Amino acid sequence: MFAASVVILAAVLYAVNGGGGRKPESIVPTVAKSAPPPAAPTPAATPLLSATAGEASTAGVSGPKIQFATPVYDFGQIKGGEVVKYTYVFTNLGGALLEISNVQASCGCTTAGEWTRQVAPGKTGSIPIQFNSGNFSGQVGKTITVTCNDPNQSTVVLQIKGNIWKPIDVTPQFAVLNVTAESPSTATTVRIVNNEDSPLTLSVPEGNNAAFAAELKTNVPGKQFELVVRTMPPLPAGNAQGQITLKTSSTNLPVINVTAWANVQPVVLVMPPQITLPAAPLANPMPSTVSIRNNGTNTLTLSEPLVNAKGVDVQLKEIEPGRNYTLALNFPAGFEIAQGEKVELSVKSDHPQFPNVKVPVIQPPRPAPSVVPLGMPAAPGPASQ
Repeated sequence: MFAASVVILAAVLYAVNGGGGRKPESIVPTVAKSAPPPAAPTPAATPLLSATAGEASTAGVSGPKIQFATPVYDFGQIKGGEVVKYTYVFTNLGGALLEISNVQASCGCTTAGEWTRQVAPGKTGSIPIQFNSGNFSGQVGKTITVTCNDPNQSTVVLQIKGNIWKPIDVTPQFAVLNVTAESPSTATTVRIVNNEDSPLTLSVPEGNNAAFAAELKTNVPGKQFELVVRTMPPLPAGNAQGQITLKTSSTNLPVINVTAWANVQPVVLVMPPQITLPAAPLANPMPSTVSIRNNGTNTLTLSEPLVNAKGVDVQLKEIEPGRNYTLALNFPAGFEIAQGEKVELSVKSDHPQFPNVKVPVIQPPRPAPSVVPLGMPAAPGPASQ
């Protein structure tokens, strides 16, 4: 058994050595190839420099370009009478000088201070605004129009808005009444609303003009009231004005003042009350228009318009049936009112108090020609030197 094992081992060694006819090859160690050196990193693109404070990027815009940081400013809620101040900031995003030529508020309650007139590219400017809330209540909004040389936006409309709180709302603040001789007594209502938590009490209204009377009514005790203001004839001709005062229990508004205004209108209103022509004689035909309004209780009918002068054409037109009329007049070229002559437009009416409505026509006289007296010596010339 031992001999068999030796034979097998010898056969294996013979196979490994190539049958004994080849010399064994020397073993060459495998050398790992070195990796290629890493490629140089691609340089990162250089970023554009960001604008510093007070500057902005103006790339790509050749002319001036305006942009506001806050075009709409909401001041929230304030107490009535307070003044709101705010400064709008804008930037020139263009590549040329920005010029602000005008800043115009929508009403006198809003005013603009000294604003930045010129802004270089990338720079900022400001527009200070002041809003007086004295005559407002509730939600309010005002606009400010900015005019500049931005070719794509020559005007920018800014807005300031908010809520104005008043302890007591009085609406309207003026009691305006229009009356005529036919209806001298009329009334209007002023509403009073308490916005405070505590109930409100009001005194009996008092006035300083006998042409007005006032009555206080309670709609919701402590909260809502009505002040009824009426005219008390006879009224003076023209306009009448008075003030009505109520004392309150509010420490924030101890007295309420309401101004009453009565406009006493004529029953038949003629506008203009007279026709004025250029100096005589007229160089060209002269048109003129007269309006007649009926403020009476009944309708008014006009007819037979006439000017008591030669060559004047008159056309009557009814604008609103029984209420409004116009008369179109045309004075011819060369028209002249002789000295001492009375010229007037007249139209018949069916109103018993105004059977004829008349409008005088006046014209400056023809200028007197300059006359040089005969025999007067000529003015001496300048003395020779």
